[in-house]
Amino acid sequence: MGNSLIGSYAARFDRSGRIKIPEKFRSAIEEEYGKELFITSLTDEAVQIYPLSVWEELTGIASEGALHLKPTVRKFMLRVNRKGIKYRIDSKGRILITQSLREKAKLEDEVEIIGLSNHLEIWNKNILDETLEGKPLTDEDFENISELLPQKKDK
Repeated sequence: MGNSLIGSYAARFDRSGRIKIPEKFRSAIEEEYGKELFITSLTDEAVQIYPLSVWEELTGIASEGALHLKPTVRKFMLRVNRKGIKYRIDSKGRILITQSLREKAKLEDEVEIIGLSNHLEIWNKNILDETLEGKPLTDEDFENISELLPQKKDK
């Protein structure tokens, strides 16, 4: 993918609850995944915007066998699908964030849209600042992150 979903941009909601996806993010999403999205909230702290194909891959585990009957998987699917909505980016690059999602995540006029590689998150700027300042990364966090990164093989 030439463009990627990294970085952050300030954005504003219009009166209808729509928000324009920043052009860099919009072109990256449309180029790589198309215009179909799944919009939900996993924790009520923020709103997540997944390209539909990414969401389907992420949640595909629930369609394999009876895995969807496991209580934690079922609870997850109920939560994200109750709040979630399938949406298509409109011709002006906007998406609708439902009032219930905006209220839960305390999203008001001006927000921060953050790229997280394969999806976006919309945050209330003050809550994001408090979260990042209140839970700074530790050496242990960096160690755990380094273990998740692919290791280069020596030749």
